[in-house]
Amino acid sequence: MHGWPLGVGLLATAMCTPVAAQTTTSQPIASEATTVAAPGAACSTAEYRQFDFWLGEWAVHGGPGGEQLQGTSRIERSGNGCWLVEHWHSARGSDGTSLNAWDAPYKAWRQFWTGADGVVLRLEGGLQDGAMVMTGELPRAQGGVQLQKIRWTPGADGSVEQRWETSDDAGASWQVAFLGRYTHPGSE
Repeated sequence: MHGWPLGVGLLATAMCTPVAAQTTTSQPIASEATTVAAPGAACSTAEYRQFDFWLGEWAVHGGPGGEQLQGTSRIERSGNGCWLVEHWHSARGSDGTSLNAWDAPYKAWRQFWTGADGVVLRLEGGLQDGAMVMTGELPRAQGGVQLQKIRWTPGADGSVEQRWETSDDAGASWQVAFLGRYTHPGSE
């Protein structure tokens, strides 16, 4: 997987496996997105909770004035506490999913995103000044790569700002591709 450890491939496989095939009858399935499952012993260190500020049901606003509904997102923790799954639904009708996990041997957070447009984005990073920051790259049609940088910053009011930037010049300059504010429905 382009230099990624085997564990990320296994997580991506688990994400695509039907829930019924992942769960035994001795484990209840959480029906609420905001249900917080007790972490498994393997995933109980503080690093696995670093991205918990993103958990929950969200309305995402952005656009020129920051007030236009961009979509909704549901972020939930796996039953064993080892990863987070994002379920994105755009206000324009498209959707996407990401799998987010702390990769303990490499001491890094990883995200594997796939959208309705078929784009697969792999990011890695970690906490920087209280924000989750991950970087990656996408191949460009004309050759080379476009760098990607996404920063999720928790707000004092419980919101989360997502700032997605891209660079076509190896990081010399960055352009904002998306700026969204995640708020819990009813709290806007």
